[in-house]
Amino acid sequence: MSSPTVSLDVLRTLHRIHKQLTDLKDRRDRGPRQILAGDAGIKQREDELNQVREELKTMRKNIDQQQLQMKSNEQKIKDLDTKLNTAATNREYQILKDQIAADKMANSVLEDEIIEMMEQVDAFHPKIAEAEGVVKTTREKVAAGRKMVESQADSILGDIARLEAELKQSEAELPERIRETYLRLVGKKGEDALAAVVDGACSGCYQQVPVNVQANIRLLQPSFCRTCGRLLYVAEEK
Repeated sequence: MSSPTVSLDVLRTLHRIHKQLTDLKDRRDRGPRQILAGDAGIKQREDELNQVREELKTMRKNIDQQQLQMKSNEQKIKDLDTKLNTAATNREYQILKDQIAADKMANSVLEDEIIEMMEQVDAFHPKIAEAEGVVKTTREKVAAGRKMVESQADSILGDIARLEAELKQSEAELPERIRETYLRLVGKKGEDALAAVVDGACSGCYQQVPVNVQANIRLLQPSFCRTCGRLLYVAEEK
């Protein structure tokens, strides 16, 4: 029985289709990943914005507490002033006077702290505006990316279906004895099941292909790379 022969054009076509399918399927799978990554990016920016807002909320809460403490101290000073006017002894009078002075000093410190915190709050507003701008920009970019992915999805799926049909037609042109080996290789390696011989070397592993193997390929005899096992064909001359 004579050995089967295989058309170089068929092998070239098969490899081209496998490469195109690999690229299209990668684009198909990459789209949803891009959308998920975009959504994760939005959440991260929103979390950062919420963190800044919480920091501002905490600062305002601290200011409110300090102001309440000031009011409490002011009321305490008024009460001490009343007691000062009714002090029964010089010692009691001096104690009250010293306490009033200490409370006024404490309030002066509180007032300075409140002013400083208010200045920090004022300086914080641009940070919130910046974070809000980042969230807005991120949402817009993700929305544009999602729209592009969704608009391309049907086209990509259509191209995949078309190429898979072409692939079956081309595979049917392989001799049956070769087709089984070819399908086994494709199942394991995908597009790497085939490789062109370029300048006497396998384009898959870049190892030199023996001259007798190159001759067999030109005689349309199915030949495999002795190093990587790919089904070989001669690249078209440019």
